[in-house]
Amino acid sequence: MPPRIPHPPSPHCNAHHSPPKSRLLKTKQALEELEMALHLLHGSCHVTVCQADDLSDDDRLTGGASGFFRKLVEGVESAIHLGKGLSRLYATVDMERARVGRTRIIEGEPASPVWNECFHIYCAYNVAHVVVSVKNDNPIGATLLGRARVPVTDILTGEEIDQWYDLYHDNKERAKGRIHLRLQYFDVTQDRCWGKGVKSLKFPGVPYTYFRHWGGCKVTLYQDAHVPNNFVPKIYLDGGRLYEPHRCWEDIFQSISDAKHLIYITGWSVYTKIELVRDRERPIPGSSGVTLGELLKRKADQGVRVNLLVWDDRTSVGILKKDGLMATHDEDTEGYFKDSNVNCVLCPRNPDSGLSFVQEIQIGTMFTHHQKTVIVDAPLPGGSSTQRRIVSFVGGIDLCDGRYDTQYHSLFRTLDTVHKDDFHQPNFEGAKLQTGGPREPWHDIHSKIEGQAAWDVLHNFEQRWQKQGKEDKLLCIQELSEIDPPSPATYENDPETWHVQVFRSIDGGAAFGLPESPEDAAKAGLVSGKDSVIDRSIQDAYIHAIRRAKNFIYIENQYFLGSCSAWESENDAGCLHTIPHELALKIASKIEAGERFTVYVVVPMWPEGVPESGSVQAILDWMRRTMEMMYRIVSQALQAKQIYDESPKDYLTFFCLGNRERRLGNEYLPPTMPEAGTDYKDAQENRRFMIYVHAKMMIVDDEYIIIGSANINQRSMDGGRDSEIAMGAYQPYHLATRGSPRGEIHGFRMSLWYEHAGMLDNSFLQPWSLDCVRKMNSIGDELWDAYVGETPVDLKGHLLTYPIAISNDGTLSELPGRKCFPDTKAPILGTKSSTIPSIITT
Repeated sequence: MPPRIPHPPSPHCNAHHSPPKSRLLKTKQALEELEMALHLLHGSCHVTVCQADDLSDDDRLTGGASGFFRKLVEGVESAIHLGKGLSRLYATVDMERARVGRTRIIEGEPASPVWNECFHIYCAYNVAHVVVSVKNDNPIGATLLGRARVPVTDILTGEEIDQWYDLYHDNKERAKGRIHLRLQYFDVTQDRCWGKGVKSLKFPGVPYTYFRHWGGCKVTLYQDAHVPNNFVPKIYLDGGRLYEPHRCWEDIFQSISDAKHLIYITGWSVYTKIELVRDRERPIPGSSGVTLGELLKRKADQGVRVNLLVWDDRTSVGILKKDGLMATHDEDTEGYFKDSNVNCVLCPRNPDSGLSFVQEIQIGTMFTHHQKTVIVDAPLPGGSSTQRRIVSFVGGIDLCDGRYDTQYHSLFRTLDTVHKDDFHQPNFEGAKLQTGGPREPWHDIHSKIEGQAAWDVLHNFEQRWQKQGKEDKLLCIQELSEIDPPSPATYENDPETWHVQVFRSIDGGAAFGLPESPEDAAKAGLVSGKDSVIDRSIQDAYIHAIRRAKNFIYIENQYFLGSCSAWESENDAGCLHTIPHELALKIASKIEAGERFTVYVVVPMWPEGVPESGSVQAILDWMRRTMEMMYRIVSQALQAKQIYDESPKDYLTFFCLGNRERRLGNEYLPPTMPEAGTDYKDAQENRRFMIYVHAKMMIVDDEYIIIGSANINQRSMDGGRDSEIAMGAYQPYHLATRGSPRGEIHGFRMSLWYEHAGMLDNSFLQPWSLDCVRKMNSIGDELWDAYVGETPVDLKGHLLTYPIAISNDGTLSELPGRKCFPDTKAPILGTKSSTIPSIITT
């Protein structure tokens, strides 16, 4: 269907004469401009690509012949391996620059392929047309047969469109063929969950996902790898209970030690030389001096099935190696377990079968297995029965070096104790313990799941092992009578019960048993494409939670970039996920409604690696563009409501974490010193360094939490790039519908703020309020001033205002006199790379 230009109405003033030609031209021009105007699609769009008809392919000699003759010729070419062989047709769905859908390949139907594939699309795009393109897949690239352009104004009404559309070339000339589409758009304001939070016990979870939502679960939340005895925030929960922090690596050590049947681990990195238990004030029998490798070997020798899936870094991209972004010890780990009873498999990130040759190279060399899980069998609560159950750990903490830390995040004072054999500082060339601190402190978040959702984490492991693991090494758990089948971990009327749902970013190249047909994939909540099947439910979970939000959102993440289709420039960067745009639109909608809403985001000062390096600077550049897009939207909303006594930072505020320590007389003295004039030397003399935020968490309204391995970037959210896993959870008796929730999620968020701010304040109980956001901003400003001051001091907290200036119109700029991060020559706003492909850094 060509661009539609309706006939102009007859002029009422002169019914017997044709309108002047100039008026017709102006009317036609106005209609064309209206059709080309961008409209915000914010909601959900259902697009069904039914079939195409009467297609032609100019790249083939017989491309314009009848379908029957072309099928005959292509069949002969395929049989004798001459010519181009069978056609391989597929369709893509785009909203301007954002690819939102792709059908499977239909082979051997050159003229009339039938797909009948439906796409459920979360939209947050400025769009003039929904574009559906028909292509013929080639070993490298694809041949465009034509595009149908559906004006967005046609679908804004919400009525279903079901019709055939003519195809056109990019030069707007008519192409042969047409395509049958069904489209229906649902504005976000029509969503019954929009701004309503988790409304009741009947909340069904996130729709269109592979794993269902389970009640009757139990969840344990962890901040950092360890919590010392002297970290005791006084946080009251419902019923007058005090919040109790939990200890991640102690619990993992105990769970591995207690396992009788299975220990399954996935990791971006698993390092055998680390010790999980290091706190001398909290000794655990049998833990002293025991490394992870020794513990796993011991359990395997006892007859426990110990299976490890560790990412195999087979990249040869020198940039990444040089920048220090990959140091996983994968070969060392495999070698350590060789000829032992531990089954350790190094698994590369293999692509799914439906990708092009170039895409296969990209996936295999640029992306990773990033999931961090531990699955064990554990005793039933009470310990009186011999029966066992499945318990799973999910989150952001790898079992490797550099991860052990507490809420105090020391730079120098633990170098001769808990970090003497675990010095981690990849941001300076040549940094090592013998040359002294600062070490890189590590902040992370993890969780433990009990109940039926824990079995979904196990199922994920089994799918991955069947794809890339060793044969006959998976236990058939159904045959183990000692392990109870999936069942609730709590009674549903328990006031501390949890509802949990597991989400993933993964495809058929990493997981065995995903449905192959598009119909079955759609029923399982998966996205199908060129002979590949993708689970991108983590992205969907984030969007769904943001749209449900009522009052505030708190995010901690290692990366924060995306929604490039809404940037002012570089819209083709490829980070198309819409999470940042969704956050900004949520704030804008609340401003328009005259309601308070605040988003807090905590990120690292810079991505781990040498801060001046090309890859780090490129990521910072993407992040700056993301932040500026968000602040621009917030600023426009404030101006539209004529609110002049509040700033964009009163609604959206970014922080990083850092520490600074005075020199103590009894601390570790290194035998050598860093080279003069280096960043390393400056940081050592100024006694400061960033705390690396590696967490991947979002809290919504103190009632819902997402924790996992996924960063807020395209690599983690795409589904076809890094493999990820996460969980979303809430306590049904601690919801925002009943007032301000005071359950475990509230306690966890307050404990994190106590760690970061170094204090608790009454305003923290209402994090959406203007008092609270301004209090947090003032704490960040005060601590930043102490961090960059001339005299080293012990910081009272770690929360630092992210060092950028934000104008009232949303523009980002450098702070006066602060172009670079302290003790570096690295520009804070980043620098666009002309050499590193954006697919790596987004």
